[in-house]
Amino acid sequence: MTSLNLANLTWTPQGQGHCHHQFQLREASLRVAPGEFVGLIGPNGSGKTSLLRCSYRFSRPEQGEVLLDHANVWQQTPRWCAQRIAVVLQEFPEAFGLTVAEVVAMGRTPHKGLFDGDTAQDREIARQALESVGLLGFEAHAFATLSGGEKQRVILARALAQQPQLLILDEPTNHLDPRYQLELLQRVKRLGIGTLASIHDLNLAAAFCDRLYVLDHGRIVASGTPAEVLTRELLHRVFGVEALVDEHPLSGYPRITWITQP
Repeated sequence: MTSLNLANLTWTPQGQGHCHHQFQLREASLRVAPGEFVGLIGPNGSGKTSLLRCSYRFSRPEQGEVLLDHANVWQQTPRWCAQRIAVVLQEFPEAFGLTVAEVVAMGRTPHKGLFDGDTAQDREIARQALESVGLLGFEAHAFATLSGGEKQRVILARALAQQPQLLILDEPTNHLDPRYQLELLQRVKRLGIGTLASIHDLNLAAAFCDRLYVLDHGRIVASGTPAEVLTRELLHRVFGVEALVDEHPLSGYPRITWITQP
């Protein structure tokens, strides 16, 4: 089992220096324990995607460390990271006419040589990944013809085919109907591997995350369990809106009801 530690990350958009009028991450630290589902929440533009990009070795921080267990990912090769970290982004990639089976098989790429074909083991791993997201029988379907929810499940299956030790999700439920939002997060939760996810819907974050970190203007301003973090005071301070926060009568999770002003 693998843990992720981000220690005092500072990052500025290329060419912007340290201008305080431009977005940057400032001394951001967080931890994902083995098997833990950690949510990242905050207003639009607060730095959630930038922090995730630093986590999976896409954007290099100017200061700080990204540690997978005790290994600094920026001292490792991209292949090393891809064998251990899988990423599911907000938008669906262009599949260029690929079938579902071909998209999922791409998840095996980090584990193969440049000219290696798929082995029987690779095909079985891909089959199991499709089974885990409920898409067995879709192998021959063209990716482009799938619904939004089905596409997102295929992308998750591709990530699972990497056999990652850590899963990173950037607002994976965007553009999905409520049913598919719930199904996707339930499937991820059942995997039992460390997961760091930015989540736009705070009620979903409350229901599925073990812990939350709150980003505002590039800084982590709060962390803890959903019940500790999702308070009326914090929602007003960070999101600028009034809300009623109570306990859901069936699930026991914090429930947020936004209050509109007349």
